[in-house]
Amino acid sequence: MSYQPIENYGIIGNMQSVALVGMNGSIDWLCLPRFDSPSIFGALLDDEKGGRFQITAVGERVKSQQFYWPDTNVLVTRFFAETGIGDVVDYMTVGLRPDEPGYHWLIRRVRAVRGSMTFKLICRPAFNYGRDPHDTKLIGCGANFISKDLALELTAHVPLEIDGDGVVSEFTLQEEQTTFVVLQQDRDLSTCDIVEQQRADELFLHTVQFWRHWVSQCTYTGRWREMVHRSALALKLLTYEPTGGIIAAATTSLPEGIGGERNWDYRYTWIRDAAFTIYALMRIGFTEEAARFMHWIEERTHDANPDGSLQLVYAIDGRKDLTEITLDHLEGYKGSRPVRIGNGAYNQLQLDIYGELMDSVYLFNKYGIPISYDFWTQLRRLVDWVCDNWNQPDEGVWEVRGGPQHFVYSRLMCWVALDRALRLANKRSFPADRLRWERIRDQIYEEIMDKGWNEQLQTFVQAYGSEALDASTLIMPLVLFLAPTDPRMIKTLEAISRPLRQGGLMMGGLVHRYDVHKTDDGLKGEEGTFNICSFWMVEAMTRAGAADPIWLERARLMFEEMLGYSNHLGLYAEQIGSSGEALGNFPQAFTHLALISAAFNLDRALGQRD
Repeated sequence: MSYQPIENYGIIGNMQSVALVGMNGSIDWLCLPRFDSPSIFGALLDDEKGGRFQITAVGERVKSQQFYWPDTNVLVTRFFAETGIGDVVDYMTVGLRPDEPGYHWLIRRVRAVRGSMTFKLICRPAFNYGRDPHDTKLIGCGANFISKDLALELTAHVPLEIDGDGVVSEFTLQEEQTTFVVLQQDRDLSTCDIVEQQRADELFLHTVQFWRHWVSQCTYTGRWREMVHRSALALKLLTYEPTGGIIAAATTSLPEGIGGERNWDYRYTWIRDAAFTIYALMRIGFTEEAARFMHWIEERTHDANPDGSLQLVYAIDGRKDLTEITLDHLEGYKGSRPVRIGNGAYNQLQLDIYGELMDSVYLFNKYGIPISYDFWTQLRRLVDWVCDNWNQPDEGVWEVRGGPQHFVYSRLMCWVALDRALRLANKRSFPADRLRWERIRDQIYEEIMDKGWNEQLQTFVQAYGSEALDASTLIMPLVLFLAPTDPRMIKTLEAISRPLRQGGLMMGGLVHRYDVHKTDDGLKGEEGTFNICSFWMVEAMTRAGAADPIWLERARLMFEEMLGYSNHLGLYAEQIGSSGEALGNFPQAFTHLALISAAFNLDRALGQRD
């Protein structure tokens, strides 16, 4: 087999793990029992050694399409052949108690819709990223796969044959015939429970109803409701139910450039995602999810470093050690090496995280539930730490590996940290070192306006003394640092809006985060346009449209163009390549958060104009 394009995948999940299902019916990525556990199906990162679980139609000139059951995370892969139509319906069960039959099952329902169809099943696990051998045994209800740390049971109502370290089956279904296959972590290898059709049907209906009930809580009723709903459903799948943390993406090491080294593990929770997450979820009515993520954030502040600072990224359970290693036995997606697990950025200094954190707390206190005094005492320590350290060089929002600099975005978010802390202290009459916080806040503001502004280029730049543009400066009006109609902001918008070849950051109507030829990020190779930056541009132009309607029209055109770059299911990776292909880890939470925010604010601005 060959590698599927990244955009050819859909995802299913149960808020503890997700599976990526290709348009060819192959599950090419699944980690159990958690998002950040070792993979058991990893063909996404090595077509030969990674392991897969495929159910596909057999025959010549077979075509396929993929779609979600409306308002759910139940995925349908439909096959069209000369003999008929068939489909595979994939889902992971949700909303069940651990003692209920069906808890955390992965179910694949196979059906002949019209005529007859022959299917081929291949289940070939590769435990621990393909590093651990396993035994394969046929049992009365299917097959067991047993490695030293994990065992799986495959329940099937079709005959299976052992093929190497996996199993295969070829079977034909006649019109309206249905069968199903269940994959579960096996707790007791001495038993073999036949899963009945009735129970499978009950679990299907239960799963559909769970997702429909959940998404019905969305309060967004604007122009792009379907895309907002899909983004919300994707974010829910990326939420780790036991803690409320949201991972940045479901995968590791999908490349930002095919064949390149810009491959990272995103199965962790970044502090900087906090403000964007809280804002986006609360804007569309998901206050419970926002509250659970806020609880996750509060727990991190209680586990701060001895000096009062925070780590910038944590495991979903709060674990701090994310030591990065490479898996040299895997070839990487389409030969994109290295394959990394862990993330070496966890011990970088990234000063911007304090601004995003304080902004999220301020928003939650304002629109959600008032924070406690004990939480405030931890936040006050963080703000005092920012006062002592804001003027240090750091690695910045993009986690560059070319050495610390005085990044404008980092300074901006230090200003946000102090500004939101002061607003929160005044709103709640909390005790605070107000005079010092105000003095340093104003000092940071004036420094950004002096050193972050390039008089010759007439734009804000990436770092002090730099001539490189950076799309992160688009956030200035979004965090209320500058008025969206401020002449300096308009000039920055205009500078970034120029094509890359003319010194800007745009290519084909979309936005790069920076020009890799002008930024020393310590890495080789190219990358695509950055989806979150394109949505930031939409928001900045939306706000500028309050004074000039042309900006609002440009914002709408750009937003709707961006919608055309989602995959067939409305999902986005981190970046878009030069040929329109998805690049980077998939799906990307940051992108979907930015889409929700842009959709909400653009729709509101258009409504006010009309």
